Amino acid sequence: MSAAGRLYAAGGVLLAVMPLAMVLANRSSPLICGLAALAFLAGRWAEDAAALRRHLLGPLRTPLAGAALAFLAWALISLAWSPFPAASLRVLGEFLPTLLAAYLLTCLAPGRIPAFAPRLGAIAVGLAGLLIAIDLASDLALERALGRRVAAFVHNRPALTLDLVAGPLALVLWKGSARGLAAAVLGFTALGVLRSISGAAQLGLLAGAAMAALGRMLPLRVGLGLAGLGLGLAVALAPVEGDLLARAMPEAAHERLVQSSSRARVAIARSFGAAVAADPWRGAGFGTSARFAETPVAETVPPEMRVLLGVGHPHNSFLQIWAELGLPGALLAALTLMLMLARIARLTQPDRATALGLVACAAAIAFVEHNGWAAWWTAGLGAAITWMRAASPADANERSERDGPA
Repeated sequence: MSAAGRLYAAGGVLLAVMPLAMVLANRSSPLICGLAALAFLAGRWAEDAAALRRHLLGPLRTPLAGAALAFLAWALISLAWSPFPAASLRVLGEFLPTLLAAYLLTCLAPGRIPAFAPRLGAIAVGLAGLLIAIDLASDLALERALGRRVAAFVHNRPALTLDLVAGPLALVLWKGSARGLAAAVLGFTALGVLRSISGAAQLGLLAGAAMAALGRMLPLRVGLGLAGLGLGLAVALAPVEGDLLARAMPEAAHERLVQSSSRARVAIARSFGAAVAADPWRGAGFGTSARFAETPVAETVPPEMRVLLGVGHPHNSFLQIWAELGLPGALLAALTLMLMLARIARLTQPDRATALGLVACAAAIAFVEHNGWAAWWTAGLGAAITWMRAASPADANERSERDGPA
């Protein structure tokens, strides 16, 4: 085996085992993503160093990349008025390296992932789903054995990672005539996600499965229209989410969702929504959510709404963009999302339905959970997009010749 082949094999192993590694160490995906990206980068360099620059820079000339880079530029500009520049830089220092690793992985891995990697990925997903289910059923015996914190929520991040990776990996296996393994990936993912206590993971699973089914059955324009409407509303309504839910959710719904802390989530959304209403134009600055209660805009929020600004983040990535980056950030995020759908529209079936399912899954999770700049989330998205691109070898090869993904 050539040096490039050995590097691709190492990168393929790392990409495949990410879901299982997250169960064993639920902060491990950024490291794995970074190492896999370096392996594929080194492999491409060894294979054809002259072409590497074109592979990496070509994708940046597309409208989608332009919108995404404009969003990142605005985030960097917002550091100028961040009241906590050191905290903002810490968040940026976690987010940007993982984002770069994810970009390298999605550009360089498709077309070079070894044939054994999808099957290894299926085994890793199966073990991950089983371990989550068994560990929770055994009162977290695995966590006790490893000497780690004994709390059911430790499996939330692994469950969310399974959500992202399962559909694209299953598509790779399905198109590779390993349909039994594809079904197993989806089945064990469902087992781990539904057994976990993560309401966000379960919502993502349902939204992703529903959108993938609709994307498969409905005409192209209708499926994309539904996805576009959902994403547009997620961005546009984020600042008023809390008020809308406070009026619309009956008490019985809160009782059924008591494990998901729905009342607290609504109150948090209302508090951050009030902060956005007080200063919608530029936001408090990138990475300020962890100390949002101390920002100048927080002082303009009524005292009864101010307490929950200190929870760490709004539990809604779209609302977090509004709170930290204001209207320009929200508009650039919406533009990026719409251009992403335009890219998906060029895919053929079943790739398009799977991509729409991934978008719906990620958007549903982002609407109710986590810090949008978290490295583990960025790494999981990078792995999912890499598998998604690997599912279309002809598309990947064509774009590889003209310098990477659109």
